[in-house]
Amino acid sequence: MKLNQNYYKHQMDDHVLIVPNADASFHGLVRGNQTLGDILECLMQDTTEEKIVDSLCEKYKGNRSLIEEDVADVIARLKGIGALDD
Repeated sequence: MKLNQNYYKHQMDDHVLIVPNADASFHGLVRGNQTLGDILECLMQDTTEEKIVDSLCEKYKGNRSLIEEDVADVIARLKGIGALDD
């Protein structure tokens, strides 16, 4: 999966925004924290959910099962607005 070309990551202070262009199916902004930014960085290239979890576990040294849940939730939400290509 990969971030759809109609969506862009924008960093603004401590927040990360997902900004759709005019061709996107979703029209609005999504705001998140740096963890969302890290997930989006992984999604700039074709990747898997497992690789994203591995990357976050390496960076944050957190509980893997909680990180898996959070990544799954973010991916589901991004799919819901059409921001991911499978």
